[in-house]
Amino acid sequence: MTIDVQAIADLGPADRAAFFERDAGIEGVTEDVREIVGRVREEGDVAIREFTSEFDGVELGNVEITDRCERADEEIDEGIRTAIETAASNVREFHEAQLPEDWRREFATGRTLGRRFRPLERVGVYVPGGSAAYPSSAIMGIVPAVVAGVDHVAVVTPPAEELNPVTLAAIHAAGADVVYGVGGAQAIAGLAYGTETIDRVQKIVGPGNKWVTAAKAVVRGDVEIDFLAGPSEVVVIADESAAPDLVAAELVAQAEHDPNASVVAVTDDEGTADAVAGAVDEQTNERERDDVIRQALSNDASGVLKARSMSEAILFTEAYAPEHLSIVATDDESILDRIDSAGSVFLGPNTPVAAGDYASGTNHVLPTNGGAQVTGGLSVETFLRSTTVQRLTDEGIAELGETITTLADAEGLEAHAESVRIRLEDETGP
Repeated sequence: MTIDVQAIADLGPADRAAFFERDAGIEGVTEDVREIVGRVREEGDVAIREFTSEFDGVELGNVEITDRCERADEEIDEGIRTAIETAASNVREFHEAQLPEDWRREFATGRTLGRRFRPLERVGVYVPGGSAAYPSSAIMGIVPAVVAGVDHVAVVTPPAEELNPVTLAAIHAAGADVVYGVGGAQAIAGLAYGTETIDRVQKIVGPGNKWVTAAKAVVRGDVEIDFLAGPSEVVVIADESAAPDLVAAELVAQAEHDPNASVVAVTDDEGTADAVAGAVDEQTNERERDDVIRQALSNDASGVLKARSMSEAILFTEAYAPEHLSIVATDDESILDRIDSAGSVFLGPNTPVAAGDYASGTNHVLPTNGGAQVTGGLSVETFLRSTTVQRLTDEGIAELGETITTLADAEGLEAHAESVRIRLEDETGP
């Protein structure tokens, strides 16, 4: 059997740790990444060119390749161009719906409070690439920043002797302002600290390999990041109504990403569990990347799990906090109501995770390793900052005066209290 079938009740401490204590796997490269980041910070473009030659086997000409992206649109197949435009349009429409409105209202006589939202000025988006094509990652990272109103959206993408025009065309279609042909930890360092060519940014987002993730961890504090994402993961909750081949297809598709991907099906029906495992076997044999799939399926954090009840399946899933959650069950909405921690949810038999990966409109840059317990995926809000606004009239400060001064005095902050009393004296004085 390609994937193990286990009962949740039979999982021991080590088994549970494998499922619930996933990580991005960056520890082994962090020290090397610190050196790369330090060199780029000190030496700028010289270090970037050296590391690009060493790690990518490419001798950089122009670091900036914005014009190359503009030309790429003419090099791609018409069908691919249409798909890029459709996906970008759907992602743009969904993210436009997220734009918050500034607001103010009177909470009490003389006390008006509000909140306003403004975009960051400069952000960097990491787009995996080189000779491979990842147009979807370009769309997912760039479009929300553009929708948010960011002034300067910079993209870094790994170089290659022959850059894939599909990725470049998607970068252009998504609306990037400037594009640099740099990848890996050196690209993150360039965005974080700036070089002679690369402008420093306020925030860096986007998925990458463990070197990219480690670099984001190293520069965090000097620049904001989205989150530290590890290998892909999916949990499928299925009941007896689920078609085993559809559940298996979700597991196999996610396993195709990475040998370290984590894929889990949880069901309260024993027959469904066994049928899903069998369907995974059959489908794996038919896939081109079957070697990668088999490695992912054999991970300790992958498996088909039998729950004693749907409640047990839900509790497991909530603790897992998956990047992707597929619910294929008769009462999918009620199951969803009981789950708070998931990056993106796919309801029903006709909603594959691939829809969100590419074109439904939601964002596929999502938290992994249980990160969904505390944060969501990439969105318009990722690129916004909020400011609270308040105005007190004479009546407003008079109403709050005693409360403020009492608390300020209790904290021993006399000047705070006096900053209020002086206003109250001005109102009541001769």
